[in-house]
Amino acid sequence: MTQEQIDRQLVRKAQRGDRAAFDMLVIKYQQKIVKLVMRYVRDPVEALDVSQEAFIKAYRALPNFRGDSAFYTWLYRIAINTAKNYLVAMQRRPMEYDVDLQDPEQADIAARLRDDDSPEGIAQREQLREAVEKAIASLPEELRTAITLREVDGLSYEEIAQAMDCPVGTVRSRIFRAREAIDSSIRPLVE
Repeated sequence: MTQEQIDRQLVRKAQRGDRAAFDMLVIKYQQKIVKLVMRYVRDPVEALDVSQEAFIKAYRALPNFRGDSAFYTWLYRIAINTAKNYLVAMQRRPMEYDVDLQDPEQADIAARLRDDDSPEGIAQREQLREAVEKAIASLPEELRTAITLREVDGLSYEEIAQAMDCPVGTVRSRIFRAREAIDSSIRPLVE
């Protein structure tokens, strides 16, 4: 029995109210989801909270899971969206600095924080990040999923093939095509 078939059985049981089945899915994917969320949320404690929130959202949405994609792919999307929502919420909060400018050491740290990146450099990095995100978002679903599983989640081609239920050669082709599309989209900014 393949991992995907095991997942499907556990999902069906969980959809019928078997909490132990969902607990098994959590145990199976907990480390992968935390690792994934850590790529977005750099604070380990916050990443654990965001991961837990993603599993809660998945549990609540489980009755709506139709099985059109692999369970992990579906869970992966929920985790990514939860992490992105967390980051948006964090950006809305004003940053608080508790710096005593009379203390020479703290004043030096505050100066380095201000001068570390020029506004132009920050703007260019932000523009490039937005262009990459836009290029990824404009990809067809199968290319977007493949490149995200590879580049963001760090899955092997074999793991991606299993998650997407397709041959490894198809995964390689999709990732290649996705990279080409992203590259052509951002090339004007880089040059």
